[in-house]
Amino acid sequence: MGLTVAPVEAWFLAWIALVPLWVIVASSTPQKTKLLSALLWGIGYHGVALAWITGVHPMMWMGVPWLASIAIALFCWVAITLWGAVLVTAWAVCMTIFSRGVGTFTRVLIGVALWCGLESLWSLGPLYWTSLSYTQSPHNLIILHLGQISGSLTVTAAIVAVNGLLAEAWMRYERSEVGGRRSGKNTITLRLFASSCLLFVALHLVGFGLYSRPLVQPPETALRVGIIQGNIPNTIKLYSEGLRRAIAGYTEGYITLAEQGVEAVLTPEGALPFMWSEVLRTSLYTAVQEKGVTAWIGAFGEQGQNYTNSLFTLTGDGTVLSRYDKVKLVPIGEYIPFEQVLGGLVRRLSPLEAKLVPGAPDQVFDTPFGRAIAVICYSSAFPEQVRYQAAAGGQFILSAANNAHYSPSMPAQHHAQDTMRAIETDRWAVRATNTGYSGIVDPHGRTVWISNLNTYELHAETIYRRTTQTLYVRWGDWLTPLLLGLAVISKLIFLQASQK
Repeated sequence: MGLTVAPVEAWFLAWIALVPLWVIVASSTPQKTKLLSALLWGIGYHGVALAWITGVHPMMWMGVPWLASIAIALFCWVAITLWGAVLVTAWAVCMTIFSRGVGTFTRVLIGVALWCGLESLWSLGPLYWTSLSYTQSPHNLIILHLGQISGSLTVTAAIVAVNGLLAEAWMRYERSEVGGRRSGKNTITLRLFASSCLLFVALHLVGFGLYSRPLVQPPETALRVGIIQGNIPNTIKLYSEGLRRAIAGYTEGYITLAEQGVEAVLTPEGALPFMWSEVLRTSLYTAVQEKGVTAWIGAFGEQGQNYTNSLFTLTGDGTVLSRYDKVKLVPIGEYIPFEQVLGGLVRRLSPLEAKLVPGAPDQVFDTPFGRAIAVICYSSAFPEQVRYQAAAGGQFILSAANNAHYSPSMPAQHHAQDTMRAIETDRWAVRATNTGYSGIVDPHGRTVWISNLNTYELHAETIYRRTTQTLYVRWGDWLTPLLLGLAVISKLIFLQASQK
């Protein structure tokens, strides 16, 4: 399963990769073996998919010694991998308890409901990136359109269901081999295998129906936007050389794009990595006043004695129209879990003495062109934040990120996350990153333009503001509670039948 995402991107493996674990958990294997298998499967998936985290090393440029840098990188990788493995292990435990004594299709229903329920709980916490759904992005756009029905967990449910039916077919086949019933005598095996194939095809047909709908884009909804990819390496970003390059690069890029006729310019997360009061004294602020073109600028906002990672709407007359503060902060990178223990060491990663604090989850982001959906870096992995803003009237997505900390597979996976959010909400997405991948994604998840890595780039593109509301935007994730309810009812029916 870990090979389904960047850098390998063998997305098709997701439709069979859960089968071995399902067979072990659903069979009469000893309990210890089930738990160990689930733990190892979780470590394999999350560990491989998140290997890019080790790219934070080396950190000697921040004054962190080489050995300490290695230790921090490995600690982050191992901790987050184990956190994901706990989810898989919890699923195995729940499957063992709740699927006893039920029929084959009921066991599949319970397995799907449990996985979706646990992923839903997992998404409420601070660490959420490797949902099974993102294994299909950005390549299998057809199946990703199921996200318009009930969010990314609809895709997760599809993957788990197909794997579950294949696993059940395999277990039936094995039992028929042991019992000596071969040559088609076990028709249940064939029915289960056929059911998995039919479900796979049916789900893709539904997705294709949604994918093939034409995009209605009236000319009056067009918006010409510009993107600046500043390419300021983290090794210099917070020092004088990096600050000079940032101010010069974003000012020159803004002027160039303004002269090309764009109506607004998007910069990455932390494009100008200092307080907003200092941004007002830069050449970029002066250029905005002179050119009169709106700019969305990533900088730090003040909040009492603390500060926020924010995106500001600076209008052509130099007025700050709106501000969006990053809601989901990166553990260790932007805030310190167990601060009393780790604070002294990890605070060296921050350029400021104050404390970075999260924004409120119910923010909206108004612009001169209508309400936008603001996404700052890590928040791309949390569908509910984007859904909330779309339901509140957001007409297009502005995604600002840094992405300079890690190995190249991370920005590719980040692009995959934003692709899913664009499809789920039926919105155009504009992505501006520091070092790549910046890009433009249409509401069907098609990448209209994508930048190179580690290059300074400017790009202008026309997007369209949209006010449509998908079923997911209107109702949220209604499928997971429905699956859980059906699983409970099915289990109760079997319990009642067994007592007669």
